[in-house]
Amino acid sequence: MFSFFKKKKIVAHIKLNGVIGNAGKFKQGIDFAGQEEIIEKAFSLKKAKAVAITINSPGGSPVQSHLIYKFIRAQAKKNKIKVIVFAEDVAASGGYLIACAGDEIYANSSSIIGSIGVIYSSFGFTELIKKIGVERRVHTAGKNKSSLDPFQEEKSEDIERLKNIQLDLHKDFIRVVEESRGSKLKKDGIELFSGEFWAGSKSKELGLIDGLGNANEILKEKFGEDVVIKKFEKSKGWLSKRLSSSSNQMDQLANILEERSIWQRYGF
Repeated sequence: MFSFFKKKKIVAHIKLNGVIGNAGKFKQGIDFAGQEEIIEKAFSLKKAKAVAITINSPGGSPVQSHLIYKFIRAQAKKNKIKVIVFAEDVAASGGYLIACAGDEIYANSSSIIGSIGVIYSSFGFTELIKKIGVERRVHTAGKNKSSLDPFQEEKSEDIERLKNIQLDLHKDFIRVVEESRGSKLKKDGIELFSGEFWAGSKSKELGLIDGLGNANEILKEKFGEDVVIKKFEKSKGWLSKRLSSSSNQMDQLANILEERSIWQRYGF
C-alpha cells in the first residue's frame, strides 16, 4: 500500500549563546557541564536528518571551548549525523572554535567571524597602592606562585612563561581550525591565525565559513519548506532565577562588566 503523505524531515537545533566559561555567580554563559545533556539529547533525536547549532559567542575559556567542540564531534561520529553550524552576531575566538565542530558553517553577511588567537589582559596597581599608602604582603611556598600578581611589578620571566602557554593554546586552536576547514581555507596573503576577525562576507572568501544565511532559510533550502525544527536550549530553572535575583548586586554588576568587556571587543 502506497502512502500519499510525504514524511516531514526533522532537524535538531541547539542554541549556544553567551561568553564561554563561568566568571561569577549564576552566570548564564556557555560551559560543558551546562550543555552536555542538551547536546546529547539533540543528537539522540530519532530520525533527525541533521543537528543544527546556532552560536552567538565572543569566546571565553579555551578549555570549555575544546570540551564542547570535542563532545559535538564525538556525538556526530557516534550517531553518524551531519552537523550544520550557524553564527549569529559573533562566532569569534572560542565561539569560532566551537563552530568548527560543524561539517558546514554559515553566517550572516554582517556576523563577526574569526579572532583565532589567545589573549590575556589585566591591570597593574603597583603605583596606585604606593599613592594610597598600602603595603602588599605576599608569602608563598613555590617561587612562581605569585606570578603576574597585579600588585607587584611585572617580571620578564613571568611574561615569557605566559607567552609560552599562549603559544601552546594557539597551536591547539590552529590545529582544530585546519582539521575542520582543511583545503577550504584561503591563506594567500592573509594571516588567518593572527587574531584578526572579519565580517561574514569576507569570512566566506577566506574559507572560514561555507556560506551566508540564517538557520531557518538554510535548513528549509536543504530539507524542504516543511522541515520540522526541534529546538534544544538551556533553560534557566526556577531556583536559579530566585537565587540570581537575590544575589549580591555588586557581584551582578561585576559579571555584567566582565561580559560587556568581552563582547565590546567586537563592537557589541
